[in-house]
Amino acid sequence: MSTPYSVTIPADIEKPDRVLANFTARQLAILTPAVAGVWALYLGTANVLPLPVFVVLAVVILGAAAALALVERDGIPLDRLLAYAVRQAGQPRRLVIAPDGVPALPAWATAPDQASPFPAPLRLPARAIRTDGAISLGGEGVAVIIACTTVSFALRTPGEQAALVGAFGGWLNSLTGPAQILVRAQPVNLTPAISLLRERAAGLPHPALEAAARDHAGFLTELATTRELLDRQVLIVLREPYGPTETGSSGRGRHDADGAAQRVLRRAEQTTRALAAAGINAYLLDGAQTAAVLAAVADPTAPPMDFGQAAPEAPITTTTAGGTR
Repeated sequence: MSTPYSVTIPADIEKPDRVLANFTARQLAILTPAVAGVWALYLGTANVLPLPVFVVLAVVILGAAAALALVERDGIPLDRLLAYAVRQAGQPRRLVIAPDGVPALPAWATAPDQASPFPAPLRLPARAIRTDGAISLGGEGVAVIIACTTVSFALRTPGEQAALVGAFGGWLNSLTGPAQILVRAQPVNLTPAISLLRERAAGLPHPALEAAARDHAGFLTELATTRELLDRQVLIVLREPYGPTETGSSGRGRHDADGAAQRVLRRAEQTTRALAAAGINAYLLDGAQTAAVLAAVADPTAPPMDFGQAAPEAPITTTTAGGTR
C-alpha cells in the first residue's frame, strides 16, 4: 500500500509578499506618505492649531489612508477600486457596435445635448467566433474554450489520488502557451423541466405516475422559488498568440490567424486527451456553444442563450415553399 503524502499549496499564489510589519509594498507606499504628512502637519501647526483639531484631522487622514491600503472588496484593494471608478467616470455611457467607428452626424441633424451624448464604439476582446469554436481576439491571438467535468478527489485512495495528481501535473507540464482555468457559478433555470413534467404528466400510463410527476413538478417549483440554485461550471481557456507577421504584396504585415487557430485547436485536442487520464471528461465547445458561454458570462442574469441560434456573422437562412433562401 502506498504511503499517503501531502503537499502544501498556497491558497493564492499571486498574493503579494509582506515587506515590513506584515504590510505589502503597496500598503507601505500608501501609509508611509500619510504618516509622514501627518507628522509634518503637526510640526508645522503645533503652535497654531489646537491639539483636538489636529487629532481630528490626523484621524481623518490616517483613516482614509488605512482604508485605501487595507480594505478590500472581492479581493480588489480599495485604492484600485477608486482608480477604476475614476476611470469609469470618464468613459462614455452609451456604447454601440460599430467596428468602423461611429459615423458623423449628417448636416441636417442637431448635435446631442449633454443629457444624451453621442455614443461611442463598443470594443470587445472577442472580435469573431468561428464555427469550430476558435475565438479571434484581435492582437491578442486566438482562444478556445473547453468544458470539463469534476472528479471526487477526497473519496479516492492515496494511490488513486497520486495518479490523479500525476496526470493533472503532466497536463500542466505539457502546456506550451497561455491557459486559464475558470470555475464559475451560474443560476439554474428549472422552468423548462417543470413545464415538461406538467406537459407529459397526463400521458403517463398510470394515475399514480401522473400524480407523482405533478408532485415532483410542484416540488421543483417550490425549490426554484425558495432557493437560489447554482450550477458549477469548469472551463479551460487556451490562448495562442499570433506567430511572426507575414509580409504580403502590399508590404504590410499580416498576422497568421489561421495558423494560430490550428495550433490552439491542436492544443485543445491534446488537453482533452491528457485530462481523460485524470478521469476528467473534457470537450471543446463549438461556435454556438462558445457564443452561449460568452453571452452568459457577459450577462449572468439573462435567460440562457439557445445553442441553435446563429453565430455572429453567420448567414441567416429560412425555408420557404420554393426552397431555402
